[in-house]
Amino acid sequence: MAPIKDETVDALRDLVGKLESRVEQLEAKLQSAGGEGSGRQPKAPTNSMRMILIGPPGAGKGTQAPRIKEKYSACHLATGDMLRSQVAKKTSLGREAKKIMDQGGLVSDEIMVDMIKNELDNNSECKYGFILDGFPRTVAQAERLDKMLQDKQQKLQHAVELQIDDGLLVSRITGRLIHPASGRSYHKIFNPPKESMKDDVTGEPLIQRSDDNAETLKKRLSTYHQQTTPVVNYYQKTGIWKPIDASQEPGQVWKSLLNVFQENKSSSTTTTSSLLSKIGLRN
Repeated sequence: MAPIKDETVDALRDLVGKLESRVEQLEAKLQSAGGEGSGRQPKAPTNSMRMILIGPPGAGKGTQAPRIKEKYSACHLATGDMLRSQVAKKTSLGREAKKIMDQGGLVSDEIMVDMIKNELDNNSECKYGFILDGFPRTVAQAERLDKMLQDKQQKLQHAVELQIDDGLLVSRITGRLIHPASGRSYHKIFNPPKESMKDDVTGEPLIQRSDDNAETLKKRLSTYHQQTTPVVNYYQKTGIWKPIDASQEPGQVWKSLLNVFQENKSSSTTTTSSLLSKIGLRN
């Protein structure tokens, strides 16, 4: 067999690069299917983001999620906010959920997943990915979410758990401030807004939730741990779960998150290396 020439190697490497680029374009088209096809689609971010953010109240989800959203052009779906929005808009799903809640029942997994699917299909901010916050809370919900994404030919990339000792959460929670419209969170001591009681971005008033007190927090944490442990175990088995020390200051937590996302990117690069190795172009 004649030796492979350098120009042949370069040509094959170029072909692999073009194939990777084409795959990214096709993934972007799949996510934007159903929109108008006549206009030129904006270029998708190099790395899409499909993740869930797990953590107890006060762990910092409200601080980190907006940063992930901005960097990766993904939508932030806090399921509690999403549910309240659907009810306020009086959508069919919202009316169905309100009827159940008014009777003192829990909104079914099916309705919650349908709400998420509705956002992914119709919310332009979800075109290049999503951050799920507050869902899934049970293994059954996780399985239903995986099935919905599988039907869309997608899968979760990350299940990140923000871990922090319960004792540290009391001081965090009792000083927490929230911007209701965006979900951005601040802290009177650890992460104060630039102007007292005003959101840094919009200047709108911040609020302190009535249930942000030590007694209520202990009950919420007990429920959280009971619900979350099986979900964490589920994602540990799938290989996408990553823990992050949320007791660090917010900047360090952000760096830890970026490291997790970079690991996934490196894994994708390894796929290309493996392909080149198989055809004898990389040692």
